[in-house]
Amino acid sequence: MPKQEHKGCAVIILTRLDGKSVAVNEDLLVFAEQTPDTVLTMSSGQRLMVKEPIADVVERIASFRRACAAPVLPQGVSHG
Repeated sequence: MPKQEHKGCAVIILTRLDGKSVAVNEDLLVFAEQTPDTVLTMSSGQRLMVKEPIADVVERIASFRRACAAPVLPQGVSHG
């Protein structure tokens, strides 16, 4: 999974079926289906097909949320 940093944006980077990257606001994702491609349904009702399997989408969301929840410490200060 490529590491993407988007400060101030609630997005994960996924790949459309045509190979182009798309930034998806994970807060607006309602559900995902594997049919056999992964189909994401957004809160607006828009549907988006992506190459990544559901497990990868879930992991990217979890990774993004972990990064957002990590404490921000001044440089040179450690916790522990």
